[in-house]
Amino acid sequence: MSSNPLALAARISRHLSDIEKVVNHCENIYQKATQNENQIYFEAIALNLHGFYMGSERIFEDIARTLDKNMPSGYDWHHLLLQQMSLDLQPIRPPIIQEKTYQWLNEYRRFRHVVRHGYKIHLKINKVEVLAEALRDCFTAVQQDLNNFIQFLHQLAND
Repeated sequence: MSSNPLALAARISRHLSDIEKVVNHCENIYQKATQNENQIYFEAIALNLHGFYMGSERIFEDIARTLDKNMPSGYDWHHLLLQQMSLDLQPIRPPIIQEKTYQWLNEYRRFRHVVRHGYKIHLKINKVEVLAEALRDCFTAVQQDLNNFIQFLHQLAND
C-alpha cells in the first residue's frame, strides 16, 4: 500500500463518494418502507446500513495500514479499529473521527454484526428505523471528519 498522503487522500475521497451513494439509496428505500411497512424493505435497509459501516471501516483500515502502520487483530479488531480512529496519535496524525462520530459509528458497528452473520430472525425493525433515521447525520459527521483529515494529508504532503 502506498504511503503517499495524496494517494491516501484520493482513496478516502473515492470511498466517501461510494458511501454517499449507499446512504442515498438507503434513504430512498426507507421512504418506501415508511409507506409500506414490508419486512423486505427493512431487510434491504439493514443491508445498506451494513454497507455504510463497512465502507467507513474500509477507509479506516486503509488509514491504519498506510499511516498508522498498525492494523488491529483478534476477535474484537472491528471495535479496536474504530477506537484507534478516535485516538490522537501525534506526531503521526490527529484523531480521524471526533467522539460523537465514534459513538454513532459504534452503533452501526454493533448492528453490522447482526446483519453480517445473517441473523434476520433477530432483526428488530425499530432498531433499523432508528439507524436509518440517524444515517444522514452520521454520514455528515463522518464526511466532515474525513474531509478535515484529507486537509491534514494535503498539509503533510506539502511539508
